[in-house]
Amino acid sequence: MIQEKLQNNTFLSGDNKRARNNRTLTMTDEERDLYRSKILFHRQGTPLSIEKILNNVICTDLFCILNDLPDTFADLLILDPPYNLNKNFHGNTFTRISDADYMQYLERWFPVILRCLKPNGSIYLCGDWQNSGCLYAIMTKYTILRNRITWQREKGRGSRKNWKNSSEDIWFGTKSNTYYFNADAVKQKRRVIAPYKQNGHPKDWEATENGKFRLTYPSNLWDDITVPYWSMPENTDHPTQKSEKLLAKLILASSPEKGIVFDPFSGSGSTAVTATKLGRSFVAIEQNEEYCLWTEKRLACAETDHTIQGYTGGVFWERNTFSSQAAQIKTMI
Repeated sequence: MIQEKLQNNTFLSGDNKRARNNRTLTMTDEERDLYRSKILFHRQGTPLSIEKILNNVICTDLFCILNDLPDTFADLLILDPPYNLNKNFHGNTFTRISDADYMQYLERWFPVILRCLKPNGSIYLCGDWQNSGCLYAIMTKYTILRNRITWQREKGRGSRKNWKNSSEDIWFGTKSNTYYFNADAVKQKRRVIAPYKQNGHPKDWEATENGKFRLTYPSNLWDDITVPYWSMPENTDHPTQKSEKLLAKLILASSPEKGIVFDPFSGSGSTAVTATKLGRSFVAIEQNEEYCLWTEKRLACAETDHTIQGYTGGVFWERNTFSSQAAQIKTMI
């Protein structure tokens, strides 16, 4: 019965009824009882082994678990902390503070969490232009900074007195000069604008029934990310949810198969779900119990559905290309 419900996100959410084509995740009381039993609730001061936390969603405040986590267990650390903005995360609020105070906030947990990373591990730290200065400072202080990824967020309000804010940053660093990076795993299929030929044959591109495409190595400018919205099966009501496609790029590039991905600001669980779909293990920490429940339901769905919108055939497709749309339609059937 529960498995049938996992395939149909058309339940009532409180007193609100979802529209027929709205695929945003919802929860029934029966599901809450089921998934609450799967969550790991942590009591501060209880040391944790990797066996205890592996592939578990841990419901606790990060500051209550920092000193209880094991050392050097993670291959990849994905950090998506609250940006320095006024934001309400379903009852847990973050209020904008000065840059100096935000740096103090980062200093409280960032250097401590790094001890969980293996010597050859990698770190990705998410933010936007308003806190990027602080993120750059903390990354250069404690890691070997490798790059800054900027990705286009097509959502956002326009303004008559300023440029529309439609991008975010992800800072990439490593713990040492020896680290894992697989560029071949994150190649992108791009539509060819100028199909040059050499000796009468396509030069670095191929013609298909859906158009002409070139397989390219990834850059640090991503214009192919779709922010989750109501018609996507991965969508939740989390206010700042990252897409599985975005996280898949980080995970495939910077963690080996069967590696461990650690996300201490798990939110609605996109990192854990994507890692699972890609054959990695995960450790997820989130203080909001409702978000932990959403994560558990999404993980249950991922046991039978490994699709990631925009990632098919081992490559990432541009937004709105035929194959990526076909993959989306397939997940909705």
